Amino acid sequence: MMMDNGVLTNNYEYPDGYMEQEEEWEREGLLDPAWEKQQKKTFTAWCNSHLRKAGTGIENIEEDFRNGLKLMLLLEVISGETLPKPDRGKMRFHKIANVNKALDFIASKGVKLVSIGAEEIVDGNLKMTLGMIWTIILRFAIQDISVEEMTAKEGLLLWCQRKTAPYKNVNVQNFHLSFKDGLAFCALIHRHRPDLIDYSKLSKDNPLENLNTAFDVAEKYLDIPRMLDPDDLQNTAMPDERAVMTYVSSYYHCFSGAQKAETAANRICKVLKVNQENERLMEEYERLASDLLDWIRRTMPWLNSRQTDNSLAGCQKKLEDYRTYRRKHKPPRVEQKAKLETNFNTLQTKLRLSNRPAYMPTEGKMVSDIAQAWKGLEIAEKAFEEWLLSEMMRLERLEYLAQKFKHKADIHEDWTRGKEEMLQSQDFRQCKLYDIKALKKKHEAFESDLAAHQDRVEQIAAIAQELNTLEYHEVGAVNARCQRICSQWDRLGALTQRRRAALDDAERLLEQIDLLHLEFAKRAAPFNNWLDGTREDLVDMFIVHTIEEISGLMDAHARFKATLGEADKEYQAIVNLVHQVEAIVKQHQIPGGLENPYTTLTAHELNRKWSDVRQLVPQRDSTLAAELRKQQNNETLRRQFAEKANAVGPWIERQMDAVTAIGMGLQGSLEDQLHRLKEYEAGVYAYKPHIEELERIHQAVQEGMIFENRYSQYTMETLRVGWEQLLTSINRTINEVENQILTRDSKGITQEQLTEFRASFNHFDKNRTGRLAPEELKSCLVSLGYSIGKDRQGELDFQRILAVVDPNNTGYVSFDAFLDFMTRESTDTDTAEQVIDSFRILAGDKPYITAEELRRELPPDQAEYCVARMPPYRGPNAPPHALDYMAFSTALYGETDL
Repeated sequence: MMMDNGVLTNNYEYPDGYMEQEEEWEREGLLDPAWEKQQKKTFTAWCNSHLRKAGTGIENIEEDFRNGLKLMLLLEVISGETLPKPDRGKMRFHKIANVNKALDFIASKGVKLVSIGAEEIVDGNLKMTLGMIWTIILRFAIQDISVEEMTAKEGLLLWCQRKTAPYKNVNVQNFHLSFKDGLAFCALIHRHRPDLIDYSKLSKDNPLENLNTAFDVAEKYLDIPRMLDPDDLQNTAMPDERAVMTYVSSYYHCFSGAQKAETAANRICKVLKVNQENERLMEEYERLASDLLDWIRRTMPWLNSRQTDNSLAGCQKKLEDYRTYRRKHKPPRVEQKAKLETNFNTLQTKLRLSNRPAYMPTEGKMVSDIAQAWKGLEIAEKAFEEWLLSEMMRLERLEYLAQKFKHKADIHEDWTRGKEEMLQSQDFRQCKLYDIKALKKKHEAFESDLAAHQDRVEQIAAIAQELNTLEYHEVGAVNARCQRICSQWDRLGALTQRRRAALDDAERLLEQIDLLHLEFAKRAAPFNNWLDGTREDLVDMFIVHTIEEISGLMDAHARFKATLGEADKEYQAIVNLVHQVEAIVKQHQIPGGLENPYTTLTAHELNRKWSDVRQLVPQRDSTLAAELRKQQNNETLRRQFAEKANAVGPWIERQMDAVTAIGMGLQGSLEDQLHRLKEYEAGVYAYKPHIEELERIHQAVQEGMIFENRYSQYTMETLRVGWEQLLTSINRTINEVENQILTRDSKGITQEQLTEFRASFNHFDKNRTGRLAPEELKSCLVSLGYSIGKDRQGELDFQRILAVVDPNNTGYVSFDAFLDFMTRESTDTDTAEQVIDSFRILAGDKPYITAEELRRELPPDQAEYCVARMPPYRGPNAPPHALDYMAFSTALYGETDL
């Protein structure tokens, strides 16, 4: 085939010289009259296969094209173009004008028409009409066939030879005798649709059966009209080559379209599979984020609650509930949070690699939202634990004050019992003078005792006030008892004054005084007060938290014991006064003389109290010693915790530094980094028993009410946070390295390229922050071979690069964004235009596609996926239920809710 000024001029394959070739064959006796009949049938069927698309057809090829109308319609259908408006008149010149319009259109397509004029077509010249139709077939059905840059005929023949090569009894060498037995047609069908024909049952000895089988199957299942007659092929020594070529070209176009459709379907399947996996990851992220946020929202009210039953036991139960929460309920949520971040990073990496837009979670479920909620949870945990400990200290203080109040109130009420009746008594009115004086001295001693008890009453009132300030849960009973004591104290003061006045009146009548009883009363009263105070101090409760505090109490007790010698002397002196009185009474037989008129105290009572004091001293020694052992045990716990914490804390810091160094890509290939990270991960989990042991020690510390530790700067809370941060850092770094491996492998970049990218990035990351400032990024790109000028155009180019790697204008570029940019610069990815072209092939070049076409060309699940998501096509002349594949393909690569 040759080209002459853009016009095809081969006499055999194209109409130029068509008539001359016919005449030459006729002169040489090579022209078979049956060829014309075969051409007529074949060309008629070929024309009808296209005219039916316009809802019409022809019956007689030489008659039905005479007016030029159906000829123009045929050209419009097969070319997809619009011809000039035809003349609708029935006169001969109208018909000639229409045929000329058709011939002019054919000539405009680069085909030279020789010896074919409009008059011959209008006159019904069969030979000219067949020549014209052959021209059209060559131009629009055969010319576009191209196999290895051969001519249309040679390319079509080569295609047949390749497709039928594996088949027995088939040897395609031409377009006449090679197709006469029908096996070549059957082989072409079986090669592309083995489900339609059982080739093993065909025989070369049954040519008519083979031809009928091929023609029937092609017409029924492949929509290829029956263009040839089996009888004509068998009854002709050499079938017409043009008829066979026309029919075979229909096979080529049918199966060539199927191959394109299969390729297009594969491309679409690949794109949709990626999209379905991304949607699954999005749904899983939403589910995990919702569950974690809901758990945080449910937990926060409990952590923010500051309500207790104001009892130490209730507060201790709350502390145990908090420990259970930290040991059992929170660890799974820490793992869930790490998994959530890992899934999010994996999803974003897959979206970048598949050229999809970044995933934006629904409002309130961003990674930053989850991090903020988690931070709020940790703050609430710290505040809750601090509140619990302070509340336990407050309640312990309350219990101590309540016991102290009861103890002092019991002593005071025991002392005041009967005092009001005594002060209201009129016994002095029947006494002698010395009895009156004794009553007066007794009253003076009582007044001294009353003044000494004033301090105890003030202490009781002060303790009651502190219990009110600290909101003691039984403050009502405390206030009532305090009020009774204060009211009674006021009444005692008033009664004391009235009795003193009465005794003063009686003193003028009585003068005899018993000096010994008076001396006993004066010395016994303060000694009795000292005994009461001493007994009270010896049984007083105390709270200490350090060895220094208990040592101070023991020193004070030792100083107290040093004063017992002087107290014993005073006791012996007071008892000696009683012995003197007893001697005088016995000597002088004084009635009632043993009764001391100046005091109600007796030697027996003083002896009892003095015995109590001597017994309470060793008991106090035992109590202080027990507390000393407790504080020593607490000190041991402090040292145990400090020793373990001082080892665990630096270990966690070293692991964090090592993981950070690996994350900077400073140690070997990505696989080496991943291997080392896995080793660190295994080592961290193997180290967990140390954390658990530290938790057990910490529990013992809290149960021992130990609130500070001067031997270590680490607290259990800081170690817990460091441990969780270490686990999170390892998981995040593993995920980043896996994503880098995924990027490297999926984009086809080499390890050397990746190493070069990381080395350049780290070189300009002077502070090892894992990110570059804009000027550092520019230097890094220049080091990798990018040409960024220092003029205005160079700055514009760099700003466009910044818009890609830092779309949020944060002022820095992470390594992931840098690697993504360098990967896109080095590789190619699917685009929306490629997907649109693939859908256009499946749709047969229509601007829309139907559900039936999708289900025929795609796997069932992906076909239904497209049908469910494609919007309706709104273009003109669209059939019902047509789908817009262009909008769908664009949405896959743009902002969308898919």
